[in-house]
Amino acid sequence: METPPTGTPKDLEEVLQSTAGHGEPASALLTHSSIGLALFDAALHCTWVNDALEQYDAVPRHKRLGRRPETALAGSVASYAAVMRQVLATGTPVIGRQYRVPAADGVEHHRTLSLSCLRLDDTDGRTTGVALVVVEVTGGHPAADRLSLLSEADARIGTTLDVTRTAGELAAFTVPLLADFVTVDLADTVRLGEEPLARLCADGEYMPVFRRAGLASIHPGAPESLFGVGDVVYVPPLSALTQVLSSERSYLEPVLDRRSTWLTNDPARVRTIRERGIHSLMVVPIRARGVILGVTVFVRTDNRAPFDPQDLLIAEELVARAALSLDNARRYTHERATALALQRGLLPRAVSGGPDLEVVSRSRPADLEDGVGGDWHDVIPLNGGRVALVVGDVTGHGINAAATMGRLRTAVHTLADLDLPPHRLMAHLDQAVIRIAEEEIGSPDPSAGATCLYAVYDPATRRCTVARAGHPPPAILHPGGGVTFPRLPNGTPLGLGVLPYRSAEVELAEGSTIALYTDGLIEDRHHDIDTGIERLRTALDHPGRPLDMLCSEVLDTLTGQAPTDDVTLLLARTSGPEPGVAAGTRRPALR
Repeated sequence: METPPTGTPKDLEEVLQSTAGHGEPASALLTHSSIGLALFDAALHCTWVNDALEQYDAVPRHKRLGRRPETALAGSVASYAAVMRQVLATGTPVIGRQYRVPAADGVEHHRTLSLSCLRLDDTDGRTTGVALVVVEVTGGHPAADRLSLLSEADARIGTTLDVTRTAGELAAFTVPLLADFVTVDLADTVRLGEEPLARLCADGEYMPVFRRAGLASIHPGAPESLFGVGDVVYVPPLSALTQVLSSERSYLEPVLDRRSTWLTNDPARVRTIRERGIHSLMVVPIRARGVILGVTVFVRTDNRAPFDPQDLLIAEELVARAALSLDNARRYTHERATALALQRGLLPRAVSGGPDLEVVSRSRPADLEDGVGGDWHDVIPLNGGRVALVVGDVTGHGINAAATMGRLRTAVHTLADLDLPPHRLMAHLDQAVIRIAEEEIGSPDPSAGATCLYAVYDPATRRCTVARAGHPPPAILHPGGGVTFPRLPNGTPLGLGVLPYRSAEVELAEGSTIALYTDGLIEDRHHDIDTGIERLRTALDHPGRPLDMLCSEVLDTLTGQAPTDDVTLLLARTSGPEPGVAAGTRRPALR
């Protein structure tokens, strides 16, 4: 249950009831206060109102009681039923939202009021309704009010690097604060992370494909919308939208003219405008870094006050802030897609361990804000029927990490062709990482490193020679069950050039499975590495399971479909000739 702000009654009805029989002063504090107060039940019917609220909006008491907000309140606050429902659902108060009502001297003048909405809970924690607190702010400090509004927008719009979610946050924030219905339409290129639009021709001859990315309405289901989120949006030629896209200037139509030429050629829109009572329109271009990303459309239906230049100014400021978040999300989407393509292009499409070693692998890129990393794996056939197994992880994320990964994978292939023992190969790879860092930043950088595990399996001896550089140890699933993690020398991560690397041998019985993996499989933000190791031990301990199925199940169990870091898992199961029987023409043993 939410704790009300200090000094605010938990339930105004309780306060009123508690004053009965105890004199007038406490009751008068609410009933005759200069602050407008109203209570609504959980179904949003007005149950109580004080005298001051009528002085603000000229709605008499008998026209409020038992009514819903649309008729019990005046001015643009009528569309705040959606806000009241939100407060009922979450318990989070809405404080200081401004709205306007016509002044007594005519509809061309307005009074500016400030509304706060608080949820009411009884002593057992059950929600009973909401309380509205209204004060007048006409003649106050609009610049400060606008600054407060924009500050709130900065906190609520652009919370992720997802284009569609950011567009949805823009729409949701402005309803019903500014409009009753808002749409955000983006060029398809923006949604896909590609370059945004060039300036359009004034006649709309070259109209790009738009998709609805954001949508919000005071009415459930947004019946005003002809298109849903994700739908391709039809943009009428020579309409207000094409005018905005070609001129890059906002459009304000305080009283919507249904006889406009572009509307007469669009009967579906005209029908929706008539049926939903759409009477006022603003269209604001979404512009960032000098280019157009799309358009935002603001509409009023239930709120009878027409949009004015002050509304347009606020809309433009809100859209301008959202545009930067949208462009950042677009750039992130583009970079991530490029890095994914690069990463997938550099990784092997299929792996094979030959007749003596069954091998399967899985790679799962991160789907959250960290982006694509530099995980890689490889299976390299060597002379004499031996097989090299490699798993590595480059520090960092994005295109640079994926490119560095590709260079290291190539280096490992070149060094493996020289038939170097694992510890010597690792030493050469360490120097390669140092050279890469020097080329990129001009000097060695300890943070621009990588980890790697390199293992050579010899089916003639069933021995696996392993060297590792700052990488997690392999796991071994024994034929009869049980998983162990052999103690192996752990060299420093690649790129430091500090200590020599050492190799160690592990004997693998026939039917054993060795698992090589990156740290994303055993590390996350909620568990330490020891917990991750034990979870891997449990997930891997299924000796009779087909290797392909086991690999998928381990990944699904430990990471799900959206890991916070790239994850790679390589499983190899032994078979083949008896120990001491040559598997083919051999080079001299590793030294």
